[in-house]
Amino acid sequence: MKSKYFILILFAVSLYWMYLLYTPFILAMTIAALLSISTANIDAYFVKIFRSKLIAASLSSFLMASLFFAPLGYFLTTLTIMLNDIDKETFDMVLMYLKNMALNPPQSLEFLKPFIIDQLKYLDINSFTSYILSITGTIGAFSASFLKNAILIVVFYFFAQYNGKKVVEFLQRVIQISQTQSIQLVNELTSVMSVVFYSILATATFEGVLFGIAISYMGYNGLLFGIMYGFASLIPVVGGIVMWLPFMLWEFSVGSTASAIFIALYSIVVISIIADTFVKPLIIKDINNRLLKAEDTRIHEIVIFFAIIAGLSTFGFWGMILGPAITAFFLTILKLFEAYNNIEVPYN
Repeated sequence: MKSKYFILILFAVSLYWMYLLYTPFILAMTIAALLSISTANIDAYFVKIFRSKLIAASLSSFLMASLFFAPLGYFLTTLTIMLNDIDKETFDMVLMYLKNMALNPPQSLEFLKPFIIDQLKYLDINSFTSYILSITGTIGAFSASFLKNAILIVVFYFFAQYNGKKVVEFLQRVIQISQTQSIQLVNELTSVMSVVFYSILATATFEGVLFGIAISYMGYNGLLFGIMYGFASLIPVVGGIVMWLPFMLWEFSVGSTASAIFIALYSIVVISIIADTFVKPLIIKDINNRLLKAEDTRIHEIVIFFAIIAGLSTFGFWGMILGPAITAFFLTILKLFEAYNNIEVPYN
């Protein structure tokens, strides 16, 4: 057996065992690497100022933890505490109000009353309330798991920023890809991921601030629910409705009809229609134009927008990072194939 094949067999075996060993950390390592790629310009700026890779990587990690993970941690921790403090009587009161409202619809919806009565036969308020309360334990477990993963991502992110260049150079030597191809691959992936990360941060913050201001006016915790709305706005299709609908129903249940109508109209018109439908694509386009100066590395904002939606639908929360990365990688590979096909081949 040739030594080359023997080394390949050893590599395959070792790769398999490395996969088994690091399976619990693969997602965290992948997200950390993609976030490192997304914020490479920030790290380069810190290196230029402080002339120290260690200081630059530390500051980048601190910013990432503060701007991206700290709000999530605050949201999950506070949400878990609030859910644990809600008692069964509160849920029963809201559900009874909704049931009475459904049994006495407006005159224009009277034709639905027989259907509503038929469906409510199968509703057991006590069982439903118990089920909802049991979910709070699941949310608490998810919060603990998410915070653990967030810490791992920040740690891996630091090492990716600190040793990223050396890793890329090593992989370039191992894979034996040309310098031109490796530069094109890295540049396009970096450019797209930067647009994605800053777009997510900007749009989530923008919509979260809009909702936080409105909810503060109604006497709620604007910071908490603004953060919640910002991340909820990233969910495909339903988006912010998972935030404003419960507030509307609660305000109806306590008799604040004006507040319920206000939060519904404000969320639909100002946030969902104006901010999400019209302003959000403009934000992505502006960031796209600012970060990607070269036309050949620019990806249309609609492609990025749908890549985020597809990623969230397929991979969950972290899909907003994975979706655009997979799309950018695929489009870059297509460009490399295009470059090969453009080589003129003489006819016989």
